[in-house]
Amino acid sequence: MTLNSSLPYLTVSAVAGASMVTGLLFAFSNFIMRALAELEPEHGIYAMQQINEKIINPIFFIFFFGTPLICLLIGIDAVSNLGDLQSVFLLSGSVGYILGPFGITVLCNVPLNDKLAAVQATEGLDVWKDYQVRWQHWNHIRTYIGLVSIVLLSLGLWHIP
Repeated sequence: MTLNSSLPYLTVSAVAGASMVTGLLFAFSNFIMRALAELEPEHGIYAMQQINEKIINPIFFIFFFGTPLICLLIGIDAVSNLGDLQSVFLLSGSVGYILGPFGITVLCNVPLNDKLAAVQATEGLDVWKDYQVRWQHWNHIRTYIGLVSIVLLSLGLWHIP
């Protein structure tokens, strides 16, 4: 089976993976972080520290690292066929996902998580206030980019002959 014949399956897998991860990010933007912000700071810090520890698990890793890998394969194929609309959709969606939900997480949210992990819940009020603003800012952006990426990948799937 060549990459080209696998393209529909890869694209469906990318849409599914991107949907799972982007849905998780949406939940944080929509209600989880707001709920944590309403807790006493030491409880909010502790809860987020626990979330950040528990999210490191095999199921999450499959979606979080597998989806950009699949998008990379789709993107490589799309570059070789840039003359058609399908390839434009697939390349745009793949690059968007890699830069958005994956890239922003690695470059922006994870360092904030690491900084929060280093504080004691009872002593981290300043860190927590800054964390909430900056983490949410990047989370909103990666969520929006993830949604756009899902739409673009889906449009590319729709155009697969």
